[in-house]
Amino acid sequence: MVSRPWLAHYDPGVPATLGEYPRRTLLDYIDDGLLERPDNPALLFKGRAMSLRELDQASTAFANALTALGVTKGDRVAAMLPNSPQYFIVELGVWKLGAILVPLNPIYTEEELVGPLIDTSPKVLITLTPFYARVKAVQARTGVTHVIATSIKEYFPSMLRTVFTLFAEKRLGHRVALQPGDLWLQDLLAENRSVSRPAFRPSPDDDCLILLSGGTTGTPKGVRVHHQGLVITGLQVRSWFANEFRPWIDVYMLPLPMFHSYGACGVQSVCFIGHNPIALVPNPRDLNDTVKTFQKVQPAIFCGVPTLYNALLNHPDVKSGKAKFGKLRACVSGAAPLLAETKKRFEAATGARIVEGYALTETLLAATINPIRGVQKLGSVGMPFPDVDVMIVDAEDGMKILPAGEVGEICIYGQQIMRGYWNNADETALMLRVGPDGRQWIYSADLGYMDEDGCVFIVDRKKDLIKPGGMQVWPRDIEEVIQAHPAVAEVGVRGFPDDYKGEIAVAFVVLRPGAKATAEELREYCKQHLAFYKVPGKVQFRTELPKSLVGKVLRRMLTLDEAPAS
Repeated sequence: MVSRPWLAHYDPGVPATLGEYPRRTLLDYIDDGLLERPDNPALLFKGRAMSLRELDQASTAFANALTALGVTKGDRVAAMLPNSPQYFIVELGVWKLGAILVPLNPIYTEEELVGPLIDTSPKVLITLTPFYARVKAVQARTGVTHVIATSIKEYFPSMLRTVFTLFAEKRLGHRVALQPGDLWLQDLLAENRSVSRPAFRPSPDDDCLILLSGGTTGTPKGVRVHHQGLVITGLQVRSWFANEFRPWIDVYMLPLPMFHSYGACGVQSVCFIGHNPIALVPNPRDLNDTVKTFQKVQPAIFCGVPTLYNALLNHPDVKSGKAKFGKLRACVSGAAPLLAETKKRFEAATGARIVEGYALTETLLAATINPIRGVQKLGSVGMPFPDVDVMIVDAEDGMKILPAGEVGEICIYGQQIMRGYWNNADETALMLRVGPDGRQWIYSADLGYMDEDGCVFIVDRKKDLIKPGGMQVWPRDIEEVIQAHPAVAEVGVRGFPDDYKGEIAVAFVVLRPGAKATAEELREYCKQHLAFYKVPGKVQFRTELPKSLVGKVLRRMLTLDEAPAS
């Protein structure tokens, strides 16, 4: 049986268990909000608020439009949309029919789109206008029957919409002419606005999302998400932040895309259950817009990834102190390791504590997280949420649980973990396995250890291990040291073959604006803080590092200028 030493270290008021979870869906919680405060803001977007009532009416209209297009229970509907009201209108409309939403990454190339579309076979695909040409280029190969387009401006405030139409829409590639047979989202909503809500109600056990795991770092696999899984995750996360995040009032700012489990499973679940407004940022790489949204909505909680926190720290308004973070009480960081230097600087700049967490798409955010008020151990991704278990098993023998302090494979259990991969039994069997206690666990392929207090420390991915001269080196160890150098803005480390050592670590570095450092200087710096075999064999400089849309550095896409010297 898995022990739970972490329970003794929860913040005051966080329960050890939430007991029996309600048999509900997020639609049920939205209905609760409609009965109590229908005009409360559900979404904040570019200076405009969308109420619960407006969101419900628009999503009902879309559900009826889908019905007219032949979509029924269990059918898939794909969405290639940024964080915008349209995403939630589409999502809730799909759910009201018992259909399944497949959110797609808007930066996918044509070839990257084909596989997921063939695999999930959606009848309908909704896209933002700049992605329309890409969708049409692959439609004939995928079996998508109907394409629906929408413009980012549809829910702008009137003045901003006018300015955008006159000066930016065409220039930025948002103005398109639809091909025959394709449809505009706003036309469909207008045609179905007076039609009553479908009588069908999805079951808590029904699939509601297929989230792609792997993306540009591997072959995408569709993670099956069920309705009650979102409720379980939302209740767990809400219990952790109960003292920091008041229902109805406090704003949760979401710059991370909804095709990512962070927003899809975590943020929207917490906010729909607690009836909290979600402030949407459509493009997290537009730092000016992100900082402007910060100032306008004054969120209580902000979620980001390490590269976004780094970028914000370098924004002129943040560096000068002009940007104010008065209502910000907590920030959540995930999706990639948060380096200690980034955490220290951001907390100093904002006064808000960054809480680092760890989860997988496959766990639906059944996860670990650091306490908000309690001790945060340097380098730890925290302890399991209520009703989530974590064990460390031998990396070769998945049935052998390791004692505290020993490095092995991290395994996660929670009632909400995925039901499996869509149409992929072989990959499901590798990831979702019966553990030594007879329960089904997610075997993460991440290596780490748990200390005696139940805090989890990630060492690295199994596949990212570097072995110079037969020694074991984890990229994160090197990244932590180089990131602390005052001239360094970002760093990524990966291994490359070497004739003499077999393999060496190579560090790819982005310097801060105006800063200077040489490769040898950084290697000497590493020698002061790392064992000799961990010092990177080569340092190469870049103006930027390859990243996913959520800001995770893609180590596999780091490539050398030339063969590394030994």
